[in-house]
Amino acid sequence: MKTEFLNRVKLCFRISSYLLNIGTIRFLDYENLSNSLKSAGLDVLFINMVTSFFISLVLSLQIVKEFLYLNAVQLVSSMLAISFIRELSPVLTAIITIGKVGSLFTSELGTMVITEQIDSLFILGISPIRYLIYPRVLALILALPLLNLFSLCTSLISSSFICFFLYQISPNFFFMNLWYDNILFDLVKSSLKALIFGFCVSIISCVWGITTSGGSRGVGLSTTSSVVTSLLLVFILNFFLSYFLFDNLSSSFSAL
Repeated sequence: MKTEFLNRVKLCFRISSYLLNIGTIRFLDYENLSNSLKSAGLDVLFINMVTSFFISLVLSLQIVKEFLYLNAVQLVSSMLAISFIRELSPVLTAIITIGKVGSLFTSELGTMVITEQIDSLFILGISPIRYLIYPRVLALILALPLLNLFSLCTSLISSSFICFFLYQISPNFFFMNLWYDNILFDLVKSSLKALIFGFCVSIISCVWGITTSGGSRGVGLSTTSSVVTSLLLVFILNFFLSYFLFDNLSSSFSAL
């Protein structure tokens, strides 16, 4: 098991170095890219927005009353925005994507390995990396930052909703006080974080899929392993990305 995991990690680095070569774009299969974008984007959008809506309701329910108690109502929206932009939206989007898209990619490729479809591609002289993996990786890299922005917008609308109906904070007041210093830079950094998550999740999902063995049971084991590994990597990466991207916290409210 340990050897299998290490071999998969090595393969992840090898495929990553190959895909990061700009010349690889010439071999992109656009039909597969279109199908992968639908799976990684449109098929995830609804559940991503619904989850973001209710998570932000719960967070606002707990946070807003404490700020009202401290008589800091003008900081409510900006504090929620910081939480959503820097942490909740990219991480939550990545988690949902792992559960729905990452598991799909692993099971698809794993089934293709078990049914010897990958071997057929080799016989036809088609590279599985170019034909199957590259479109899926690129699809998640493109889709995750966009899903992150949809999640952010949904969360802010949800928060303004609960602030208005439970705490009588008008939407106009909420959004007027939403902006804080460096919010635009934070949006760019949040999108970068989502992009990195998308790359890592897609690579793990695809590698775990093409290294599947052991029949239908092996497909299930590979899918479970890829989901668990992706989740752990996202949580670990999130700490380091947050530390290096959002380390300067003192200036967040300087313009308020």
